[in-house]
Amino acid sequence: MERTLIIAKPDAIQRGLIGEIITRLERKGLKLIGIKMSSLDQTMLRDHYAEHVDKSFYKGLEEFMKSSPVVLMAWEGYECVESVRTLVGATNPRQASPGSIRGDLAIGTGRNLIHASDSKKSGEAEVANFFGPDELFAYDKSEYVHIYEESERA
Repeated sequence: MERTLIIAKPDAIQRGLIGEIITRLERKGLKLIGIKMSSLDQTMLRDHYAEHVDKSFYKGLEEFMKSSPVVLMAWEGYECVESVRTLVGATNPRQASPGSIRGDLAIGTGRNLIHASDSKKSGEAEVANFFGPDELFAYDKSEYVHIYEESERA
């Protein structure tokens, strides 16, 4: 099973959309294996967004991400990175498909509600960066028999 990190950004917190976001991920059939609220500092943000630090928009992104707590979530499921990326929608909410989280609930590019891991490799690394082993939970999700083929549950 793949893992992915979701960060519900300050705009999701301030707009009261955490429950909606979790509901959509759960309805998809994904398994929540870790969740916590946190304030992100400059060091954490520079590490997480390392590829963007030298870009013109980074300073604004960092200030925004420090403006309010965030909700960090680790999710697990069969090929879940791709499923989550589809469910979340395009980075620019105005280009995100209707039915996606960003397509339905956001409009501004800089206030797009969610960070979602962009690959299996980054999903594993990001989950490990934000969660210790004692903060992740392994458990049987009984509905998996109704969501996945037997080969996909392995």
